[in-house]
Amino acid sequence: MYNIADLEKLLEPIAELSILAGEKILEIYHSDFAIEIKDDKSPVTLADKESEKIIAAKLRELAPNIPIVAEEASSAGKSDDITGADEFWLVDPLDGTKEFVRRNGEFTVNIGLIQKGKPVMGVIYVPVYNRLYMGIVGLGAWKKEGNSAIEQIYASNLGGNGLKMVSSRSHSDLEGIDKFIADKNIISKDFYGSSIKFGIIAEGKADIYPRLKPTMEWDTAAGHAILKAAGGMVENLSGEELTYGHKPFLNPFFVAYGNRNNE
Repeated sequence: MYNIADLEKLLEPIAELSILAGEKILEIYHSDFAIEIKDDKSPVTLADKESEKIIAAKLRELAPNIPIVAEEASSAGKSDDITGADEFWLVDPLDGTKEFVRRNGEFTVNIGLIQKGKPVMGVIYVPVYNRLYMGIVGLGAWKKEGNSAIEQIYASNLGGNGLKMVSSRSHSDLEGIDKFIADKNIISKDFYGSSIKFGIIAEGKADIYPRLKPTMEWDTAAGHAILKAAGGMVENLSGEELTYGHKPFLNPFFVAYGNRNNE
């Protein structure tokens, strides 16, 4: 398995790959693209498919022995077999297809690496904002936006000053979330599409993201790795860290937090 030194060398090419996929996505985003509906009733576009082709091909060059579980291949029953694999990639080539279709800019490219069921490295790229989030658990998390320099980011310490909440723009269970946060001091609520929410918590601009509707493992792996690298955590409703590699790759409900050490 890759150690931290290996991951550090791999992070830059994975980040560059996410940007390359994002460039293809933007090319299609600014065209008159068609929309298909998959068997699970979710939308898919040429951008999802082309992004996944780019990512899968390059990952096989960079790490030929690591299997890939990616959304579109998985939907078609063509994902690599991860039986017995200690590590594997989880890829969402276009997270937030509904936001892509609505042309609101809140969609991402997600590439996460899992080792023994836990996320160890993640990259999220937001093509419209030219924003990149990156993280290696045990080493740190970083953000780069536009032409600005790369900056290390840290999740906020959670304490007694109230919590800033982020929630899904398109998939929120508002009634369930209201019940979940009833005993919490929520001082603000903002709504975003895709995995942007993980990045916002990782850089300390929000504190909590409850998700009480279904998600897939490729939706969360990269964001989980980045948030964990920044000092935060993603847990199921029983307080256990989310783990990965559970076919059919469906997550339990979860809560993403900032740094809880000072609670």
